[in-house]
Amino acid sequence: MQSSLLSLPQQPAPEPMQYAAPEPLPTASYASSTVELGDLKRILVRRRFLIIATAALLTLGALLYGLFTPALYSSVSEILIDPQDLQVVTNDVNPSRVPPDGGITMVESQVSVVQSTGVLLKAIEATNLTEDPEFNGQGGLLSRLLGGGGSAETDRTGKTLDALRRRLAVKRADKVLVLDVIVTAKSADKAAKLANAIAQAYLADQASARAKMATDASDSITARLDEQRKRVQQAENAVEAYKSAHNMVMAAGNLVSDQELTELNTQLSAAQSRTAALKAQVDQLRRSGGAPDATSEAMRSSVISSLRAQEATLVDQVSQLGTELGPRHPSMIAAQQQLRDTRALIARELGRIGAAAETDYERALANQQALEAKVAGMKSKSLDTDQASVRLRELQRDLEAVRSVYATYLQRAQETREQINVDSTNARIISQAMPALKKSWPPLPLLLFGALFGGLGLGTALALIAEYSSPTVLSSAQMQSAIDAPVFGVLPVKSGSGRRWWPFGGAAAAAGQKTDAVAGLALRRLFASSRRPPNWPLVPSVLLTSPPEDAAHRGRVARLLANAAAARGSRVLFIDTNNASGGKKEPQPGLLDVLRGEYAFEAVSQRTAGSNVAVLGRGRQTAVFSEAQGVYFTQHMLAQAGRNFDLVVVDGGALADNLNASPLVAMVDEIVMVATLNSTPMADVTAASQAISVMGRLPTGALLVDEAA
Repeated sequence: MQSSLLSLPQQPAPEPMQYAAPEPLPTASYASSTVELGDLKRILVRRRFLIIATAALLTLGALLYGLFTPALYSSVSEILIDPQDLQVVTNDVNPSRVPPDGGITMVESQVSVVQSTGVLLKAIEATNLTEDPEFNGQGGLLSRLLGGGGSAETDRTGKTLDALRRRLAVKRADKVLVLDVIVTAKSADKAAKLANAIAQAYLADQASARAKMATDASDSITARLDEQRKRVQQAENAVEAYKSAHNMVMAAGNLVSDQELTELNTQLSAAQSRTAALKAQVDQLRRSGGAPDATSEAMRSSVISSLRAQEATLVDQVSQLGTELGPRHPSMIAAQQQLRDTRALIARELGRIGAAAETDYERALANQQALEAKVAGMKSKSLDTDQASVRLRELQRDLEAVRSVYATYLQRAQETREQINVDSTNARIISQAMPALKKSWPPLPLLLFGALFGGLGLGTALALIAEYSSPTVLSSAQMQSAIDAPVFGVLPVKSGSGRRWWPFGGAAAAAGQKTDAVAGLALRRLFASSRRPPNWPLVPSVLLTSPPEDAAHRGRVARLLANAAAARGSRVLFIDTNNASGGKKEPQPGLLDVLRGEYAFEAVSQRTAGSNVAVLGRGRQTAVFSEAQGVYFTQHMLAQAGRNFDLVVVDGGALADNLNASPLVAMVDEIVMVATLNSTPMADVTAASQAISVMGRLPTGALLVDEAA
């Protein structure tokens, strides 16, 4: 279209035409979208410099730390602890009992014992560690500045103890009863020496602790011995005093009266037995009728037996003499006389035996009666003694109990006194600490590795924090959720990198194939679901807006859409609401002049040579116009443009700052928001959408620009 400056006389705004902006159809409701996994790549690419810088700083710091930090060496001494102590004596002060958990808890408690102040002080004393500047705190600037509140010796010992605790680690591996004593120092020899000294100090401390326990137990028991000895003396005195008071004489542990009674009872029993035997003998003699020769006593008498033998001999002699010599022979008479004498002797002996039996019986009976009288007297006396013996036995039981306790105390005191010099601890050093061949700190490769990956992780976290503190458009779904309208396409930028985006027309300015295809598809999608009523008299139109920071991309996208439509044979009117047409110092008539009714748009539009695109600039902002006037002339302009153009593309600028575009917003068919992925803040998108809402419309769609594509 030829540019002409045909001017229309300025006139007041006429009554609005019967055309009204098309009512927006209900749009799909898009669910709110948060950052998805696919958006993470965009965030990391965009914030890559922050991530790389964080990782580089941490790695550099770790490298400097590793290079300038003094090397430390660690040595390990291993101690085996058996929960079951050595059984040296039966009654040990420290009984050996294995807990139900196998001694794990007991060994775990030894970890704290190894790190206790007593053990460490012994190790410090053994190695003279208080004179070592590495541990006594005298070599540090901070310690010299702060100073100490106590004496110099106490302060040095305390600092040495604290420093050794920081350099000491005591660990127990799982399911074993071995303690690892690990000491770290600037010298490998010093670390090994300290580890061995602590292990030795631990064993000495255990032996000393057990000896002290035995000493305390022995002292406690010995202190009780005097009291127990006094109690024994008091009990013995009470027994003796009671016996003296009741005339109770003891012999061989028993009362003399009891012993006498026992003896009398024994004698009485023997006397009764003898009396009964003699009585039976007498009764037998009496029953024999005065012929005691058949009694057992006569049979047992040697005299009787001799006389009986002599009698038998004489009888044989008399019988022989009577046969040989006759009764009158002197030998016969003499033999007979001897026989008679022998028999008389036997009779007299039997009589004597009978008389002796009677005499023995009477004597035994008299003895029995005498013993019975004595026993009766002793029994009467014993009854009185038994009443006193009840209390005596009670006193004796108390005496025996006190004596038993005293004997136990005395024996236990001797045993515990001997245990003082016996070490029953079942712990030993199974591995002496050796000087380390490699330094344990700083582990430079590990530090660099950890710093690198830690820096990447920290940088990623900072990038995400920065992104969430100031969120940007990350995806089409997020944009759709923000404006509640579809995204028609994502336009790449890299295809046109290396040169500026094209002006209108010219083969050299053609967009890349991919960009052109996306723009054409976006136009097709833009008008596929057209809200235009049938027989709508105004030319199809689309207005592009964006936040202020996306002005360059918005202008390029608007020109891209105009060129894409022109390349497909459509006649396009491109309206630029941002810059004065012609780029001259003095603004040329343009859109603002048309909206004020001063010019017809045919007079101020300029057609690009070799292109189907006509351009209408911003115009002169010499005077303001009312909104009703602007809407009227906008309707008139779009109605007239329908005769010569197939599409009107409007670069509406940032609507929050460009209020002159409000008449166009009211009358165009489509309002498309342009934003840049990973660059446009969501707050600005929301502000731009609110600005469109204030002007009475809603965004109908969006186009995104991907700088990384």
